[in-house]
Amino acid sequence: MENIKEMRTWLNNFNLPHPLVIAGPCSAETEEQVLKIARELKDSKVSIFRAGIWKPRTRPGGFEGVGEIGLKWLQKAKAETGLQMAVEVATAAHVKLALEHDIDVLWIGARTTVNPFAVQEIADALQNTEKIVLVKNPVNPDLALWIGGVERLYNANIKNLGVIHRGFSTYEKTKYRNNPEWQIAIDFQNKFPDIPLIIDPSHITGNRDMIFQVTQEALDLNYDGMIIETHIDPDNAWSDAAQQVTPTRLKQIIFDLTIRKETDEADEYQTRLAKLRSKIDEFDAKLLDVIGKRMKVSEDIGALKKEKNVAVLQNKRWNEILEKMVNDGSQKGLSEEFIIQFFKAIHQESITHQEKIFNS
Repeated sequence: MENIKEMRTWLNNFNLPHPLVIAGPCSAETEEQVLKIARELKDSKVSIFRAGIWKPRTRPGGFEGVGEIGLKWLQKAKAETGLQMAVEVATAAHVKLALEHDIDVLWIGARTTVNPFAVQEIADALQNTEKIVLVKNPVNPDLALWIGGVERLYNANIKNLGVIHRGFSTYEKTKYRNNPEWQIAIDFQNKFPDIPLIIDPSHITGNRDMIFQVTQEALDLNYDGMIIETHIDPDNAWSDAAQQVTPTRLKQIIFDLTIRKETDEADEYQTRLAKLRSKIDEFDAKLLDVIGKRMKVSEDIGALKKEKNVAVLQNKRWNEILEKMVNDGSQKGLSEEFIIQFFKAIHQESITHQEKIFNS
């Protein structure tokens, strides 16, 4: 699959003076709820109304969607508001029902993208469709798997394609529900600049108070749109309550966002700079995390030395480390001066941590 300008045709056909906005509840709960939210979003910058009909949950026992009846509610919402309708599909059976109810946009969720067999089943069911099909990134940070999912659809002669960046699962706790791992989305964008890229700040943050910030970061990286979970009563939503916003708050978020021009040379510079700085920020965060973990190991070594009454400083070991790092660093284009200063600072911090163990 190669990047071609025609991949943006479906998005260009909306003729929007602003990024694409997809919004609606995490889950369709009742007909009244769906219609009320759709009415609230009708006269706004929202072009596509989203609602979960089938909800794959991490563990059984939770609300897993209303199923087929919800598609009829979406038909009513479309007839009344004129908004296009979007649902998640995970099986060929879902696809069949969605097409029968004339759903405009189908998206493949992160738990499905991770499974090539499931994606192929959906691609086969959608063969030659003119519907818009969006692919969320897989739950694990695997760019090839994400691209592979899009390729399976493209090979099924599905041309109206886009991708959704919803973040990646991690075992370690961070401020995000799903780590953005911006570099992966940027790498996708660099490979396929004409496949529309949409941010899902609801799933990245898991926190409605962070949605504006993450959406703005995405727009600063030249994303094409956003998909934001919106509910008339978020606190009492049947699923993912914490990450949903009210229609009023959604409109305020959209109003407050700064949209960068693409044609201005200064803006092109800012966009490129934002991408590069995003890489730096991500690497810096990982660097600090690794150094922090290294210091924990140093503390364990300190405890072992204290138990065996061994001195903190081991000159032979330190000289071996320094010599190896200088050699390895030179192969990566790093100067000897930098490597020595960097590892001296790390070594000193390690000694400080071990001395605290000795003095405790």
